[in-house]
Amino acid sequence: MNLFQAINNSLDLALSSDPTAIIFGEDVAFGGVFRCTVGLQEKHGKSRVFNTPLCEQGIAGFGIGAATAGATAIAEIQFADYILPAFDQICNEAAKYRYRSGGLYDCGSLTIRAPCSAVGHGALYHSQSPEAFFTHCPGLKVVVPRGPIKAKGLLLSCIRDKNPCLFFEPKILYRSAVEQVPVKEYTMPLSKADILVEGDDITLVGWGTQVHVLREVCQLAKDQLNVSCELIDLVTILPWDKETIAQSVKKTGRLLIAHEAPLTSGFGAEIAASIQHDCFLNLEAPIERVTGFDTPFPHMFEPFYMPDKWRCFEAVKKLVNY
Repeated sequence: MNLFQAINNSLDLALSSDPTAIIFGEDVAFGGVFRCTVGLQEKHGKSRVFNTPLCEQGIAGFGIGAATAGATAIAEIQFADYILPAFDQICNEAAKYRYRSGGLYDCGSLTIRAPCSAVGHGALYHSQSPEAFFTHCPGLKVVVPRGPIKAKGLLLSCIRDKNPCLFFEPKILYRSAVEQVPVKEYTMPLSKADILVEGDDITLVGWGTQVHVLREVCQLAKDQLNVSCELIDLVTILPWDKETIAQSVKKTGRLLIAHEAPLTSGFGAEIAASIQHDCFLNLEAPIERVTGFDTPFPHMFEPFYMPDKWRCFEAVKKLVNY
């Protein structure tokens, strides 16, 4: 399966195993713009897979109400860029529902899916990576998969998790590659980072599409610099796996974080601050961040905006020669 097929399979299994599960959002009835829900209404019926008005605040609010009433609510925001009208519902209602009722009520069975990040031609309204906005809000879980196998297992974990989850899907990966995805049901642990490449000289951390960029950087560093990189996919942005990264940095002494979102207040800043605090005496060089720039996401200048392998490779050289 490729990534969108893995997500479709995950949603199909969720609907089949849970009679309370419902899927809703803009255009999901005919499959959505990326085809992630294709065929689900025909199989499970119009009462369980249905379109909503083009109102993100309404989609999130309806999902909160449905989850509070006992449904397993799976909402789709057509593009992550347009999740901001729902920001109040997600951060002021969904994230705080259990807390404000003293644990009597919750909307934990709510998952909100949204395609995110650069796609090559999305420009300022269809290329953003908004994950950091939501990491400032206790009560949410924020997840970004790197490929089909992870996407299926993590999405099922989010759907079954008893906390409201945001599941951001890098849209350029929907059809980028296929993997041998198990067809039966399985879940993967949230808040656990993956060490994809083991190394001794420098730790590289990314998530989503950036993991694949950093994998190329690992090879470049090995071939051209004889530098051994340890590559970590953060997987879950909130709550994040600090321990895995800290253990790696204590071994390598160097850390590079790369993400597509802008530099200022990007989630890389939180990782850098935490690791600097926990691993100060182990660091051989300042922590480096390679990110998007503090501008709106450009159209024709996207290749210069992206934290591509060459920008990341230059940062690796800077770190090892510090």
